Amino acid sequence: MQPVRQLFTDGTGEFFEKDYLVPMLLRNEIRVRSIMTGICRSDVDMMTGDFTLLPPNMHGHEGLGQVIAVGNDIDDCVSGDYVATRGEPAYADMYNCAKGTYCVVPEAKPEYIIEPVACAVNMEMVCHDELKQRDGGKMLIIGTGFLAKVFHQTVLQSSDYSYDISVLGKSNADYWGNALVNTGQDVYDVVVDLKGSNIIKDVKVNPNAMLILASAPHREYNFPFEDWLWNNVTIKMPSPRAETFHNAMKSATEMVSHGKINLDNVWTNSYNRETNWKQGFSDALDRPANYSRGYIKWN
Repeated sequence: MQPVRQLFTDGTGEFFEKDYLVPMLLRNEIRVRSIMTGICRSDVDMMTGDFTLLPPNMHGHEGLGQVIAVGNDIDDCVSGDYVATRGEPAYADMYNCAKGTYCVVPEAKPEYIIEPVACAVNMEMVCHDELKQRDGGKMLIIGTGFLAKVFHQTVLQSSDYSYDISVLGKSNADYWGNALVNTGQDVYDVVVDLKGSNIIKDVKVNPNAMLILASAPHREYNFPFEDWLWNNVTIKMPSPRAETFHNAMKSATEMVSHGKINLDNVWTNSYNRETNWKQGFSDALDRPANYSRGYIKWN
């Protein structure tokens, strides 16, 4: 076991630095040296106590690093490769990842912090058959941020769909254009909830509609189960823990590499692991002007 440094939170309002013992490398694992790790909103909510406090070895999941060792059963990468990881703890200087929780990427650039991109791609993968069944209908996306933009581009890239898409929210008006609405004023065949708020309870759906719930609900979340049951609604909850997620990571990497997903103005803020990493969590909480997503960068 090798001691390194790790950033973690105890849920009382900030992140700290502590020692982390990197376990022995197993046959089906790689060891990764951290290069960049995205600061996810769930990390911030865990810091403030608004999200379930996970064990320290699960702090940091949007990793990008370099392979420095491989187990005997590893056949999809070699030492020196750059990999995007879904494994934790990516806030450690070094960590192990099991096969199936990482994918090789072309280079160490922020756009290859693939885990959050893959979350949106995975939503389409998990829900593809149901989305295809309802094609041509009306879709409402609740949320206008990063995840909404990537999911929207993923749907548009597929020749399987021709949805009439509206988007409920206030940010990124230049991107959304006329699709942006202030209220879910129509009746929808697909509703994609990326906010986890009570907004969805007032959205009207057609019979046999589908709801994609892709955000952890707030504690006061109030589902209108009676209406959904009456309308024979299908509920899908795509997760990064799904078996499809590894393929979503590889697909997301390919789409980014070929310019099929536009990540301009996404990774707006970089924070040095040695000098100003605390500012990264502060900015992710308070979101200063022109902030979209931030990441911590190792030297």
